[in-house]
Amino acid sequence: MTKLGIMIEGQEGLNWERWKRLCHDVEALGFESLRRSEHLISLMGDDQRDCIDCWTSLALAAEWTEKITFGPMVSPMTFHHPAVLARKAAAVDVLSNGRLVLGVGAGWNPREHEMFGVPFYTVKERMDLVEQGIARMRDTWKISNPKPAQNPMPLLMGGRGEKRALPMIAREATEWNLSHIDPAEYQQKRRVLEECCRAIGRDPSTIRHSVMSTYIIGRDRSDLRERAAKMRDFLPSLHALDIDEAMAAIRKRGLVGTPEEMVEQIRSYAALGADLFMLQHFLLDDQDALRLLASDVMPAVA
Repeated sequence: MTKLGIMIEGQEGLNWERWKRLCHDVEALGFESLRRSEHLISLMGDDQRDCIDCWTSLALAAEWTEKITFGPMVSPMTFHHPAVLARKAAAVDVLSNGRLVLGVGAGWNPREHEMFGVPFYTVKERMDLVEQGIARMRDTWKISNPKPAQNPMPLLMGGRGEKRALPMIAREATEWNLSHIDPAEYQQKRRVLEECCRAIGRDPSTIRHSVMSTYIIGRDRSDLRERAAKMRDFLPSLHALDIDEAMAAIRKRGLVGTPEEMVEQIRSYAALGADLFMLQHFLLDDQDALRLLASDVMPAVA
């Protein structure tokens, strides 16, 4: 069964009022999950955009929702001492009655680290932080109280590196998330992950496969072009393009079309093995797009 979730880029204008409304809408409309990024500044060069604290917002999501799963996608280990992150995660998991999906990663954006005085290490050092951090978090959950509601705590990890990332995902992750990939690459990386699982005696089917994707949806061509124009204005990388060029650029790495066209695109990925699609919802006030996904796409792919 294919599920849809909503992914929010929390550093691109998210404020508390928008977050509360999104929590309500995503749950009321029947989406599977709500995830948000953890960054300290806009990644699009607009430092004036609101960027609310990730873990405070997750604690509020625990209170503002009742059914959906939610979590960071992902919390960089460069930002957190792992034992302290484990304590935060346990608190949010208890508050939500076991609905947290804890996404962890290595961190990748040098500028935000530099701006806030957070050390930024080599790729190897950051991957070491993730590996050692997960071990420390698991130890912390054993020795501190209150315990998380879930045991074990579900971990989400991304990455496609065959030497380090995929073997670690095979050992540690409950969910593997990839974004902006072509089908051939997805199938190849999936084979490597399955081989890593079998090498340690793990059933590959115990890892959920999710895909994060940008999207533009419209009831018809006119509606689609109108939403594409708003996306062009929001995303600096599209500013110089006309509407058709903007849609083509997003289509290269995302889902674009009417509900019927989006259903076909999602089904093509689902046929490869992805069962959860986290749709990047850049236009934070566009409730109509969420309603259209829920009414015309969600039932068709389920």
